[in-house]
Parts: sequence; structure tokens; C-alpha cells
Amino acid sequence: MLRRSLLLFTVCLFTTAATAQVARPKLVVGLVVDQMRWDYLYRYSDMYGTGGFKRLLSQGFSCENTFIPYTPTVTAAGHTCIYTGSVPAIHGIVANDWIDRETGIYMYCAKDTTVMPVGTTSIREGQMSPRNMLTNTIGDELKLATNFRSKVIGVAMKDRGGILPAGHSANAAYWFDNKTGSWITSTYYTNGLTELPGWVKQYNDRRVPDSLMKNDWTLLYDKSKYTQSTADDMPFERLLESDKSKVFPHKYQSVIGSANYDPFRSSPYGNTYTMDFAKQVIQNENLGKGAETDMLCISMSSTDYIGHRFGPNSLEVEDTYLRLDKDIAALLTYLDNTVGKNNYLLFLSADHGAPQIGNYLKQDKKYFTAGALNINTVVKNLNKLCLDKFGTDGLIKKVYDYQLYLDNAKIDATAIDRKALKKFIVDNLKMIPEVWNAYDVDDFAQTILPPVIREKISNSYYFRRSGDVQFFYKPQYTDYGDTGIEHGAWYPYDSHIPCVFFGWGVKPGKTNRETYMTDIAPTIAAMLQIQMPNGCVGKVITELVK
Repeated sequence: MLRRSLLLFTVCLFTTAATAQVARPKLVVGLVVDQMRWDYLYRYSDMYGTGGFKRLLSQGFSCENTFIPYTPTVTAAGHTCIYTGSVPAIHGIVANDWIDRETGIYMYCAKDTTVMPVGTTSIREGQMSPRNMLTNTIGDELKLATNFRSKVIGVAMKDRGGILPAGHSANAAYWFDNKTGSWITSTYYTNGLTELPGWVKQYNDRRVPDSLMKNDWTLLYDKSKYTQSTADDMPFERLLESDKSKVFPHKYQSVIGSANYDPFRSSPYGNTYTMDFAKQVIQNENLGKGAETDMLCISMSSTDYIGHRFGPNSLEVEDTYLRLDKDIAALLTYLDNTVGKNNYLLFLSADHGAPQIGNYLKQDKKYFTAGALNINTVVKNLNKLCLDKFGTDGLIKKVYDYQLYLDNAKIDATAIDRKALKKFIVDNLKMIPEVWNAYDVDDFAQTILPPVIREKISNSYYFRRSGDVQFFYKPQYTDYGDTGIEHGAWYPYDSHIPCVFFGWGVKPGKTNRETYMTDIAPTIAAMLQIQMPNGCVGKVITELVK
């Protein structure tokens, strides 16, 4: 009798262990806000409602000192880093654009000539995929862990913001086509089919951007309440193409039906449109309704376009985040009602931050040194100097994100001493007042740099895609002209980003310990009890998973 009881107990124990499933949420939602500085979580908090950013912070877990561990801090690299837990030196997305060292070909981060556009006739907009990304993502690992039963989908107005986060094995990725004003994809995601899913076509047929742009962009509240912003009409802001002035209300009606929806991107309506479509994805793809965990990767692109034009201290940026706060609140309520409270895990972060506009800071010369440098003019002048010195024009082929790419074909054809050429360029760069440092990448090991900067540079260098000469501006100096802002530096204003976890398995709290963008993916992996992405260098945020 005793042996029989022990046998029955063992069989029951084995059966229970074999049938028990790993505890996971129904849905993981990644929300990346393009160009969101960390301080935006709090800068406008007096005007935020209770259901958006404040709900995330009060009910979620915030890593208050999260930084980007590489430079340059740009969109493609940032989105890739968040979802791979890796750095450009490993995942290969060194910038938005680069020149392939072996072929000399100009390359856009998501460009793929082996696929065709779906939903548009524009080759330029539609020939996109994640093939340039060398590592996989947390979404890829989720699919591997569930024998590809999980669904993973990416959504963003920027192609790179939807494609790279979703990973190589994504079920779908959608991005915005300026020509048609519609959501599109590529044959990479459709198994060669050239038609969008029926529900996406129906959504596009509703012409949601046209409906949104019939309304001028006016301030949500009385102008007197916007205490964190400058006056409306500032000379250092960039004019919107569809507008006649830089003041509210901003007008978009001229864009409707124009076959150029680019100004729509630079409106808060772009974020509302993206959020609305994300809800349609959840509904029509039944995300969070199956037996396995699904994942939705959402990126808010319009915050970046607006930030570039108007800068962090503008009425436009403040109003954009007040509107985004409402959009986030609506998304959380939607998830509560459809997936269920505590059934979804959401994280919010950003791909990079943004500096202040130099001319804004220079209004009070007593406190700030700041400015901008037209890098294209710099390259033009450097090429002239190289022509005078070496007898060949156009030796610098292109500049991308503080990296100069040389024309290797010309150098080889003319037998120019490459080392002497690079030293000449570096010496002249160092003579520019706005430049903090410059060096030949082959001399990186011998270049004197603070350890923290050396590590960020090392994390970014991939020899097949990185440039030949690297340079950096002084703090608060940026590229191009006297209006708007550009980002990409390692300085805190560009690299200090929000990182908030919310929902399933998350207990309220925060940490001021220094964490990194690379820590997001391994933390999600630990919570889901799956393998971290294959190029991951980040560490689990243990305060969150305890």
C-alpha cells in the first residue's frame, strides 16, 4: 500500500510539473518616445493628467538615471539598442546612415533592395527590412521561446522605428508613407504578397490623417498655463512647410491630398494617429488573446520631428507632451479593457534626448556658451584644403553623425598617403573652435580620452560601417544652422532617457542607480523567463525583478 501511494504521488507530481506553464503576461508593449528627454517625465507634470505619465510613475517602476552607453545617439541605433540589449559595435546599426567600407555604397539603416513595397508604389519608402541588423531582438527570442507561436509586430511613422524593434522574425511591421498618407509595409513581412491585410487597407481608406489635419493645431489650454515655455514666436524655431508663420495655430489643410504628408509628421496628430493604429493592431491581430505572450513595439515619431523644429523650451513641445500624456492614458485604459489589468507588461523609454537650441541659450550670454556649426560647410572647406595639399578634390566623401568617410577609391587611385591625409584632416578639425576633439579611428587606442567617453566610442565602432575620422563638438554645440536642434552627442542632454516599467509583475518604485538602455531587453527576458537576445551586453535591473 505504501509503495502504491508513493508511486501515485510521484506520478501526480511529475504530471503537475510537466503541465505547468511559465507565468507570463498576455502582452508586452514597448513604447519608445522619439527624442524624449528624461526630464519631460517631470517638466510638465503640473499639467499632466492622472492617467498617463503620472500613472506610469506612481504605479510603475522608474529607473531615474538611465543612459545611452554609446555615441552617436540617433534614432536607428537607439531603437535597436533598446530591443537587442546590444550596442552598435555588435548589432551593426552604427547610425541612421553610413557608407559600407567594403563596397563604398551609401546605406540607410533599414534599406533592403531584395524586397518590394506593399501598400505604396514608392520604392524609396517601401524597400525596407531589418536585414542590416546583425543581432536579434527580445521579440525574436520570445518567438523562439514559444516555437514561433507568439506574435510580434512593430508600428511607427518612421520605418526604422517600427522595423528594427520588431526584429527579424516579426509577423509584421508598419510605417508611414509620405506620398500616400497611409500605413505601408514590405514583402519581407507578407511572404511575397503585394497586398496589405484587409483590415489595414480598410483603416487606410478612412483617411485618418486627412480628418485630423482639418483641425488647426491649437493649444490644449489657455496660453497663460504654459509656464515652462518661451514666447510663441521665436527666431530660432523652424517654420513648418505647410504654415506661413511659426506661431499658433499651426495649419495643415494644404497638406491634405497633396501627395506630400511630411508636415503631418511634425504635428501631435501623428502621435494620436500612431496610437490609434496600434489599438487597431491589437484588435485585428488579436494580440494578448492567445495561449502565448505577444509583443507590440510602438514608437512615437512625431515628438522627434516637432522637437527638431521648435526645441525643448517651445510651446509646441510642451503642448505635444500634454497631448501625448492623454494618448498614453487612453492606451493604458484600452489595454485595461481589452487585455486586462495585470495581464500586460509595458515599458516606456526613448531612443535619445535633445539639447537646447544654441541661440536660445545665447540670449543670456552671461551664463551659456552654445552654438551650431554647418558641418557640410566644414567638409567643403576641408576638401578644399585637402585639394591644395594633396592635389585631389573630394577626398572626404561624406559625413554622418560626427564621422568622416573618406573616398577610398580616389585615395587608392592617386596613391595618397592615407595616414598623412587623416592626420591633416584631424589637425584642421582641431583648429575649429566648436570642436572638442578629433582623431583618426586607427589611433583610437592612443587617443587621450576620459574613460566614460572612451567606452561609449568603443561601443559604437563597427569597422565595416563606421567612418575614418571621428570628431566631437563642445557641450551644447550642434550641427547645421541657427534654427531648431540636432542631437547625437554623448552629453547627458542627449543620452539621459526615461525608463519606466508598468503592469504585470511590476511593483511600484524607483531606483537612482545608474542603468543603461541596454538593460531593458535582458530585464524583460528575465521577467518572461526566456533567453536574452544573442548580442545582449546589458544587465538585468535586479531591483525590478526581485
